[in-house]
Amino acid sequence: MRGRVVIAGIGQTQFGALPDRTTISLNAEAVRKALADAGVEKSAVDALFVKFPTSRFEAMYGQTLAGALGIQPRIGGVWDQGGATNISMISFAAMAIENGQCEIAVVTLADNPKTGTRQAYEKAWGEDEVFGWFGVPPGYAMIARRHMGEFGTTSDQLGAIAVACRRHGAANPGAQLRKKLTLDEYRQSRIIASPLRRDDCCLVSDGAAAVVVMSAERARRLGVKAPVPILGFGQGQTSWEVAQRPSLTSTMAAASAKTAFAMAGITPRQVGVAQLYDCFTIAVLMTLEDYGFCTKGEGGRFVEGGRIEFGGELPVNTAGGLLSETGMPGMQLITEGVRQMRGTASLQVPRAEFCVVSNQGGIMHTHSTLILGQPA
Repeated sequence: MRGRVVIAGIGQTQFGALPDRTTISLNAEAVRKALADAGVEKSAVDALFVKFPTSRFEAMYGQTLAGALGIQPRIGGVWDQGGATNISMISFAAMAIENGQCEIAVVTLADNPKTGTRQAYEKAWGEDEVFGWFGVPPGYAMIARRHMGEFGTTSDQLGAIAVACRRHGAANPGAQLRKKLTLDEYRQSRIIASPLRRDDCCLVSDGAAAVVVMSAERARRLGVKAPVPILGFGQGQTSWEVAQRPSLTSTMAAASAKTAFAMAGITPRQVGVAQLYDCFTIAVLMTLEDYGFCTKGEGGRFVEGGRIEFGGELPVNTAGGLLSETGMPGMQLITEGVRQMRGTASLQVPRAEFCVVSNQGGIMHTHSTLILGQPA
């Protein structure tokens, strides 16, 4: 399937506090912009893949959105793998297109926890509420602490990731948080769940983003401008909760990336830019290790010295990621990957032939990987 399916269009709303906007209206705006970008009429869409809104679950949400859009999809529905959902939905769409189940698919996500409800992020985690475990940060904090204990990873190394993402977000006119961060400022930010500081944690955001997926052949027939080929994708999942895992310092990102890189026929050394899921800084560091950009335990040293900043060896999250562009879970990383391959990004990485994108859900429960190439 390498290169036989493309992302033909992208669209997104503003990010941040968007009061009085429903997730349906946000999705509709992003889809409308993605279809316009692809140059496709909505009447041609025959598949709709939707990530359910984390802030508020609604039964038959996919059909409600299809009705609001005025389309009648042949296939589709609502998926949930947490933040890993978006790339997974794109892979499902690609496989459906490849097997003749649909021709033009829209993949979309919207949420409004900033002005709606953020209860999903604050609730007790499983049965561990008796130990005071509420919300997601404590789980990532446990993982970060274990990584520090096993490999000597430091808080400053996590800070280097936050500094890079915030630098990139400051250059993005559409970012929710356009404020650079110094390492000294990072050190002074308050502890959320030790060792994670405020600036290790992603934003809470309203917003939406969408992509249009079709075969490369159809894109040629329709005259789509700059369709970005999907070269590889993969998934990896664990069912174990954090406390039950035999290892806290390796994730199913390794399995996901192995599948995606094999499908794409490239190695990490050939990747020129990366959009890595940064719900917390430790997630970026461990993804770099599990993807093979460095060996296990070397992630802390890998991110030092500006290596992952614009102009460095591997620029990461060039629009700001979840730490600066928007805390919306994952689709914005895909749209930035498309812009990088098209050559239209705010911080355009020169001569980057391939882009890898990661999505992650839960507390490193689910993972999905996408590898994009330049338009033909």
